[in-house]
Amino acid sequence: MSSVVIPKNVNEALDHPGWRQAMIAEMQALESSHTWELVPLPSGKKVVGCRWVYAVKVGPDAHVDRLKARLVAKGYTQVYGLDYCDTFSPVAKMTTICLFFAMATIRH
Repeated sequence: MSSVVIPKNVNEALDHPGWRQAMIAEMQALESSHTWELVPLPSGKKVVGCRWVYAVKVGPDAHVDRLKARLVAKGYTQVYGLDYCDTFSPVAKMTTICLFFAMATIRH
């Protein structure tokens, strides 16, 4: 694992074929799942930026399993009351949903 260096910026990642392929795979996954939709920017609003996060996935035998690149939103740039409540990604585990329905059924 010591031979694989985690890139510090996008240019370093693009110079390495493994990291470049990981970034391409991430973009293809985001496009195939229809993660976003391009729309015109409303006047007076700012775009929430994004950045790449890189990780080396190691297998049980301590060898490099794969290189992983994720594109993440810079949610910390949002301002509460201005654009903080506009963008979110609701996520719930299936067990939580089942529990909610069970409690609703018990309480009629």
